[in-house]
Amino acid sequence: MQAFTDRRGPDTQDEFWLVEHPAVFTLGQAARPEHLLSPGDIPVIRVDRGGQVTYHGPGQLVAYLLLDLRRARIGVKTLVQLLEGAVIGLLASLDIPAAARADAPGVYVEGAKIASLGLRVRRGCSFHGLSLNLDMDLEPFSRINPCGHPGMRVTQLADLGLEVDARRIGDALCLNIAQGLGYTILPPAEDSPDD
Repeated sequence: MQAFTDRRGPDTQDEFWLVEHPAVFTLGQAARPEHLLSPGDIPVIRVDRGGQVTYHGPGQLVAYLLLDLRRARIGVKTLVQLLEGAVIGLLASLDIPAAARADAPGVYVEGAKIASLGLRVRRGCSFHGLSLNLDMDLEPFSRINPCGHPGMRVTQLADLGLEVDARRIGDALCLNIAQGLGYTILPPAEDSPDD
């Protein structure tokens, strides 16, 4: 992400990257160590995004958004709202009512966090993005104060009674984000991995 952002020019197409990480706790630039309660054997990595501490692991969809915000004519606040809206729209299409919170970026279902956001903007371009809990082991979230909020409950699609198809959900999420930006999604480049 950093290398892509550093070498991109004014004509570089924006990209969405969908990934799944092995178990890891990540600390944002301003993360306070007291929010990391008991990491145990899960690695802890400091990253150059905003936000506090979160957990990434198998069964979670992570979307990295490599966008030229100047070209899109949006600021960070608008991007955050767009991403929250894309997840809320996706969940609505699955008959799951969800909402954003003004005091804690992300998306919530019945007060429990299902999607987290953490962005970085450099030279007018964003990287990092959002994570959506699909069907994962949620226990590691009990080892942190998720996003710096003690006692924050966390949920996932599987616990809401949905059969999870990560590819279908990832495609729908990308489509929602693209529509919010007024973009058309192009197929991956031939040299890009498709899984």
